[in-house]
Amino acid sequence: MLANEKLILALPRGRILDEVLPLIGRAGLEPEDAFHRDDARQLRFSTSDPSVDIIRVRSFDVATIVAFGAAHMGVAGADVLLEFESREIYAPLDLDLGHCRMVVAAPGDLVKRDNPKRWSHIRIATKYPEITKRHFAARGVQAECVKLSGAVEIAPALGLCERIVDLVSTGATLKANGLVEVEEIARISSRLAVNRTALKTRSDEVSKWIARFREAADARPA
Repeated sequence: MLANEKLILALPRGRILDEVLPLIGRAGLEPEDAFHRDDARQLRFSTSDPSVDIIRVRSFDVATIVAFGAAHMGVAGADVLLEFESREIYAPLDLDLGHCRMVVAAPGDLVKRDNPKRWSHIRIATKYPEITKRHFAARGVQAECVKLSGAVEIAPALGLCERIVDLVSTGATLKANGLVEVEEIARISSRLAVNRTALKTRSDEVSKWIARFREAADARPA
């Protein structure tokens, strides 16, 4: 990181981006017009502040990019930060966006005859193997994780495993696939993530933006 380079803010693609953009605007950042065009192919965009650029990447990549200092700040779900678990990332602010829950789920017929207290070893499909292993290890259960990048709910129907760990919002996808929530692992929301080196070497600039994002989050319309 060069002291005179622009600050880079990494934003996640997808559903959360729509919730994040109004907050970014309240903090004083407006992306260039190309950012909003469906046919735009660039990934880095200028903003209304000449000292800050925005990049748009996959949600899981936000943590990697911030941890390695390629971006100074980013917005990432607590699920991503917990899975990545890097000492190089400081997450000072809950943005109160992107609310969902991380849960264990299984087919309804299995839940009726199953007793989680008797588990000693389970195989489970998830996008979050590190979180899953830590969660079950704390209970003395060995979790064999089958990592899937998407469509985790299909795993039990295909006989890949009997249980899953995934994010739920309304629970509609679980229900549509015959799954029932067994237990909740964590409540999830989006956080402001900051590279620790950037916070030390460019303290005034980064701290200013942390404060602006905090004010923007507090000013969120009811």
